[in-house]
Amino acid sequence: MTQRLHLVFGGELIDPQKNEFRNVDDIHVVGMFPDYASAFDAWKSEAQRTVDNAHMRYFIAHIHRLRDEEAEASSTEELGS
Repeated sequence: MTQRLHLVFGGELIDPQKNEFRNVDDIHVVGMFPDYASAFDAWKSEAQRTVDNAHMRYFIAHIHRLRDEEAEASSTEELGS
């Protein structure tokens, strides 16, 4: 089974209508999750915990979409092997 990694993170936004963080040093990285369902549960928990602050937002990043397993590795990736 292919891993579908997801990153859950969030923080305070400058404007609740946009996705620009007030301070990127304060971004809360909740964690990396092996599937969407567990990432969604983590996202929901953090979103509910911070519901009283309209400027707080949490996001799910689909890390698995950043890589195409069928594509040839990049030159930077080759350095690691």
